Amino acid sequence: MNRPLRADAQANLDRLLEVAAAAFAREGADTSLKAIAAEAQVGIGTLYRRFPTREDLVEAVYRNENARLSAAAPDLLATLPPREALQAWMQHFVDYMLTKRGMSDALPTILTARDGLRASSRQSLEDAVRTLMNAGGDAGLLRTDIHPYDVLMSLGGITLIAGHEHQRDLASRLIELLLDGLARDTAR
Repeated sequence: MNRPLRADAQANLDRLLEVAAAAFAREGADTSLKAIAAEAQVGIGTLYRRFPTREDLVEAVYRNENARLSAAAPDLLATLPPREALQAWMQHFVDYMLTKRGMSDALPTILTARDGLRASSRQSLEDAVRTLMNAGGDAGLLRTDIHPYDVLMSLGGITLIAGHEHQRDLASRLIELLLDGLARDTAR
């Protein structure tokens, strides 16, 4: 059984994962682990104690980013109307995918080696989209005949196109088009 981390150890872990996610998105999975540790203001020994291999760090970042994105849906709904919450979540998804793309060389091996990791990750994201779409449907703003998986795959396509073109503003415009397609006729 894993004991909860001390507050300072948890803060170090959180900072390491945040810095690593940004570094992977910016420079790819081959970025210097020493540079990640330095930017996170921890010693390289701390990084290697938590993550003995680069693959361990990549997996932890992937899991953490997936969990953060999945957990964002109810938080966004608590502070924004349903359509705006879905839009904000979609923008977070673009950031998530950019981080994931930075780890693209290492992820296939990790996702293949860890039974069910790919499926469970996709399911948690689909559940987040479902939560957001259900709120929009209940408010009469979003269509209820669209499957959340289809929305998730559309977002993946948007991110692939915009990421390939290195155009964040293109992703935002395409998200607006997707949201227009999800709107009920009365909400358009």
